Amino acid sequence: MSDREKFSSDELLIVMSHFDIGAVQSAKEYARGSRRAPKLLITADQGEFLLKRRAKGKDEPFKVAFSHALQLFLASRQFPLPHLIGTRKDNNSMVQYNNCVYELFEYIRGNTYDYSLEATYDAGKTLALYHKLLRDYTPEFEPPEGSYHDSRAINAGLEQVPLTLEKLDRNVAEATVASTTSFLREAYVRAAEIVDAAGLAQWPVQIVHCDWHPGNMLFRNQKVVAVIDYDAARLQQRAIDLANGALQFSILGGSEDPAQWPDYLDESRFKRFLRGYDEVDVIAVAELKALPWLMIEAMVLESVLPVAATGSFGRLEGFGFLQMIERKVRWVQSHAEQLIAAIAH
Repeated sequence: MSDREKFSSDELLIVMSHFDIGAVQSAKEYARGSRRAPKLLITADQGEFLLKRRAKGKDEPFKVAFSHALQLFLASRQFPLPHLIGTRKDNNSMVQYNNCVYELFEYIRGNTYDYSLEATYDAGKTLALYHKLLRDYTPEFEPPEGSYHDSRAINAGLEQVPLTLEKLDRNVAEATVASTTSFLREAYVRAAEIVDAAGLAQWPVQIVHCDWHPGNMLFRNQKVVAVIDYDAARLQQRAIDLANGALQFSILGGSEDPAQWPDYLDESRFKRFLRGYDEVDVIAVAELKALPWLMIEAMVLESVLPVAATGSFGRLEGFGFLQMIERKVRWVQSHAEQLIAAIAH
């Protein structure tokens, strides 16, 4: 049985009364994304639209205002994204009703990522365009900071993993858990030290996307037609985005058993993503040298925190997922120079 949040009829009538999109012909539940943020695909006289009620915890008005201002700026520069629809009365990008925040977007039809080198290349080009457009952007609202690099959360997360697994009565040997968490801690610390030594703190900061992965893009003919979800956008060095994007577009998964996933990255997609980026905005040598180590930091932190909190990674059993991450981290460690050389030529 679905536990997805839904709109009530009264709520829908009141919220939609704020928008002028013509007569509504149909409204269908759009069952993607967070279950705590209900969405409706609305067909009206003026086109197709997506209505969203923000999930609790993601609805602080000033944070929403920062995200909306960013999207409006990008839209004004013809960046590919779903345009926000302003309200009828004052062209506001959000509606606040009954302690909830609502957004209405134009609906863009597109396909999911097909893993092709062409689509991967275009995803890299589009990230570079995003960074280039925002290099001198000064946000009206204070942006968040912080990232997966050198995060204070890593130690607490790794200490919590065995406690969470024990509470869930997962039948995993204590020594096995300790071995994996110890390795991940050491790998994370070493990677952070290498990145710091490369000079990250001295590199310029700007607004980055911070969630650049295939699920946040729509494609048509292997070209990006829309980038969605700007909630993680923040002030950081662009290499933080670049490394995570290279990871997300080259990491290899598989079945629901992470033990069957390969250790290695798809090096062809890794290179193609970065070459796409470099075509639009040149990657500095220091950034290239830091990329594998930033990727390690991203893998470790972004897998440890969900497992520490719930014992799982999405639908996947948590400790098996961490063991798979350990294998992938070892592969990147041993192939770091090879990866750097592949993109330096």
